[in-house]
Order: sequence, then C-alpha cells, then structure tokens
Amino acid sequence: MKSKRNQPYRQVKGLGLDALFGETPATSEGVPLESIKLPSEQPRRYFDPQKMEQLVQSVQEHGILEPLLVRPLDEEMYELVAGERRYRAARSVGLRTVPVVVRQLSDEQALQFALIENLQREDLNPVEETEGILQLIALKLGQSTAAVIKVLHRMQNESEGKVTHNVMGNSEAQVIQEVFSGLGMMRWESFVKNRLPLLNLPEEVIEALRLGKIAYTKAQAITRVKDSQQRSELLKAAIAEDLSLSQIKERIAQLRAAMAETEPEFSSLKSQIDTVYRRVKKSNVWHDPKKQATLKKLLAELEALVSSG
Repeated sequence: MKSKRNQPYRQVKGLGLDALFGETPATSEGVPLESIKLPSEQPRRYFDPQKMEQLVQSVQEHGILEPLLVRPLDEEMYELVAGERRYRAARSVGLRTVPVVVRQLSDEQALQFALIENLQREDLNPVEETEGILQLIALKLGQSTAAVIKVLHRMQNESEGKVTHNVMGNSEAQVIQEVFSGLGMMRWESFVKNRLPLLNLPEEVIEALRLGKIAYTKAQAITRVKDSQQRSELLKAAIAEDLSLSQIKERIAQLRAAMAETEPEFSSLKSQIDTVYRRVKKSNVWHDPKKQATLKKLLAELEALVSSG
C-alpha cells in the first residue's frame, strides 16, 4: 500500500499537513481572529451559501473544531493558508479567538497548500476544479497556465500519434502525471478532453457554472446554441425553471426546428433581392426620368427600412 508521502495530495484530511510535511504531527494554539489576514494571492473560489450557513450554525453551537492553518507574518500577525470557510464562519458569529496551527511556509508552499485544500472541497464546481488543477500544475512547472494548456495539448497529440514525441517534454509530462496521480480525481487525458473545453465556453455560462447555478452537463448542452440571444434566454430559463437535461435538449430541438422553417424563406428573399439588383443594373431605368424617380423613392424606403434596424 502506498504511503501518503508517496501520494501527497490524495485524501487530504484534517489539516492535511502531510501534503507538504509528511507525517509530522501538529499541535494547535489559540490566536485572536483579528490577527489573521487573508492572503493577497489565493485560488478563486465560490462558497455555496446553503452549506456556508450550515457551517456558521455549527460554529455557533460548537466553535471551530478543526484548526486553521496559518503562517506568521510578524510577531503579532498571521496569514491564512487553509480554512477560509471556517475563518469566515468565525467572523460571522463573532468569535474573538480561533485555534490555529502555525507553520513557516514560503509563498510557493502556501499557495500550493491553498490550491490543494481548495481542490478537496465538497462544493467544488467544474470551473474551479479546472482552474485549480491548472494553477497547481503551473506552480509545479514554474510556467503560466496558458503554457500548461499548450503542454497538455501537446501530450494529447503525442499520445494519439498526431505529432512526433518530444523528448524535451518528458520532464514536464512526468510532473503533470504525478499531479494527477496524487490528486486521484481523474486522468490527465480525461482532463484535456472533458475539462479544458470548459475554458472556451461563453463567459455567462462559465459564470453560471462557477456560481453553482447550473450543472456541467446542462451547461454543455446550452452552449450548442450558437445564437447568443437564444443561448442567454435558454440559460436564464434553465436556471429559473430548474429545467432537466432532457427538457433543455427539447427546447434546443424546438429552436433548431423554428430556424429550419424560417431559413428557406430568408434564403429565398435574399436571392430575390440579389436577382432584382442585377436586373436593375442592366436595365434602361437609368435613361428614363420617371423610372429614376420611382427608383429613388424605392431606395429611400429601403434606406429607411434598414436604418430602423
């Protein structure tokens, strides 16, 4: 059986200090809540309001049962590394003192631990999960998330035999595989195929996913609607009416059917306009004052029609 030391991110329980420090035991101490500040750089996260309220009630009744992880800034101030939900709940109920475990951590270690803790949350949504994994890999490789995405796509192309294997990328691939193995959430191949496309979704759909307003599978279906207005209206309806996936697909089918019915009419009208335009250019209307006057009137009406939108 593999030890936690060999699987640094799997099943991070409690403080999860083994993720960075092996099996080193930790003891907690109480510090004033006002002496703890949030980090300037931390994973973007969304907290489910209902679950947050449940935690607030728990803290109201039982206090903070699991210590926060902090690192010292000076003799009297600390920076929060892990436990933001508990920190916010403590502030909400007005606790003056909270239990903490103090660790000396570098900026990189603190961010790594915050990312790992964030990826273990029960209310983690697919967007946060995708962004968090990319940030963790970027931190491990010392690259930007954009560069990490390119490496992942290159690995995918190599595995599918579309490009020649890049020997120089072996070390990067090894780090990426270790991260996914440690997290134990999915394989990197599945991440590239199913999660990276999330980042290309329309912004309003990504935001709805991030806020937990809609399920991933429903969001995927809605993005198949190319017309932005129709997509926006369908997204709002899916959220407001809590539409099922099958109901969303039914509405998409209805939209496509309506478009199919009107498309021939539009195509025919455009074709007629093009034909008349060609005929007018070749006709003798330009030499007949009466016909020119009629043409000017028609052009004015067309101009007014177009200008009215």
